[in-house]
Amino acid sequence: MEFTKREDINLLRDYSSIFTRSEAISLLKGDFSSINLKINRHSKKIPNSAYSSYAKFIKHAYKILEKSYQNEYVFKNSFLTHWLINELGESNSIIFNEFRAGNSVADMAMFNGVSKAFEIKTEFDSDKRLKGQIENYKQVFNEIYLIVPKSKVYLYSAIDEAVGIILFDENRVGKFEVYRKPIFRENLNPSLLMEILNTNEYKKIVESYYDELPEMNSFNQYKICLELIKEIPILELNHLYLEQIKKRRFDKVLSKYNHKELNQICLALKLKKKEKRNLIENLNQPILI
Repeated sequence: MEFTKREDINLLRDYSSIFTRSEAISLLKGDFSSINLKINRHSKKIPNSAYSSYAKFIKHAYKILEKSYQNEYVFKNSFLTHWLINELGESNSIIFNEFRAGNSVADMAMFNGVSKAFEIKTEFDSDKRLKGQIENYKQVFNEIYLIVPKSKVYLYSAIDEAVGIILFDENRVGKFEVYRKPIFRENLNPSLLMEILNTNEYKKIVESYYDELPEMNSFNQYKICLELIKEIPILELNHLYLEQIKKRRFDKVLSKYNHKELNQICLALKLKKKEKRNLIENLNQPILI
């Protein structure tokens, strides 16, 4: 049966809402009320094979979105699954979903021996704020990548030659390729780094470099540590900064194969292995409506 235009839009919007933080939290708690409403609403459009479990239904919904409605979740999940997971070969690599840098938030960030920011621009996004975003990222990341549609590369290739560009093919899900490599830089801004680091992290940096912590209290420790960190040579500061960020360990729950449609939500919620297992167990329950 073909969709009418309105039915099509409503179904895609409902399917998109399945892959949100609030929906995932409900599913973690075993609350299926919201997803049941969506299943009931679109029951005539759902194949019988998708009714055997919530996991099967979610796989079906994700495939529909991949084909017809590549929203932000699907796009980020695709890049994470088909590109970044391959970069996780090093055991000390760590990926963040949405990483704040000054007044900007990178869509994704990766830290191993190098800090990398990834800014996604789909065909629907504007480049109006991009120059400001790049300037912020330059102050806390060694490498910056733009991920842009292959058909729109002409809009982005001249923005900043230091920024790497990864192209995606709008017609081929999971197809990414490097158009231009970024220029590696270490000219980090200590003041912005301090905004990223928590108290224990910036005190560890000071202690590691100076072999001890100066006398300070909770009222003046930020100011004292900032002044000391400003005196650390940039190369050494970059190393110490990466070392601290990589200690923010998360369980490795991402997969290229099993339940890959859930990778982005697992990353966004920072799920531990046990929490992901609980989520999968809940989703493997039969649909009872």
